[in-house]
Amino acid sequence: MVKEVDARSLPCPQPVIKTKDALEEIEVGERIKVIVDNEASLENIKKFLRAQGHLLISEEQKSGEYILLIEKGSFSGQTSVEISCDAETSSTHTQKKPKVLLILATDHLGKDPDLGRILLKGFFETMLIQNMLPQRIFLMNSGVFLTTKEETFINILKEFENRGVEIFTCGTCLKYYQLEDSLQVGLRGGTDTYLEALFQFEKVIFID
Repeated sequence: MVKEVDARSLPCPQPVIKTKDALEEIEVGERIKVIVDNEASLENIKKFLRAQGHLLISEEQKSGEYILLIEKGSFSGQTSVEISCDAETSSTHTQKKPKVLLILATDHLGKDPDLGRILLKGFFETMLIQNMLPQRIFLMNSGVFLTTKEETFINILKEFENRGVEIFTCGTCLKYYQLEDSLQVGLRGGTDTYLEALFQFEKVIFID
């Protein structure tokens, strides 16, 4: 039985995240069906499939919706995929919000690692409570531990993701730390992921 993923009406990058999660639950050669309702989600999923070595078996358009039949492939070795959310708009969001990119190049704040993780956890939790969220978080250097090894931060970042925040982890850094198979939240990203944002986003926050 082919598993169905209903990704309609979800904010970017949730359709890609749900597709990724569903593929991780099946074996190579097995298939899933994904349903989306906008072209931006469609194109982002196609980019993800190409980058990760999965096969798009068929694509059907019906009543403004797109139905994709996807077969899980073996990992191609590519780790970078650029996901664009600019084309997705929602009728419930008429006022443009400033775009904020948060680049996190560390797994703690300050010089003391133990205290620094407590401070970073509080920083993230305050953002969630105040609903003051960046549009994109890019993790690099030791920041990649937060999406791979640190269970507390993985759960917090999943909440960011559920609220529509794009989360990308540096693919080169994952390879360097031998954590390519350990990513628990978000997507792998390359230089283009944050380079685009540096020039297009209204504010960039860099923490190292």
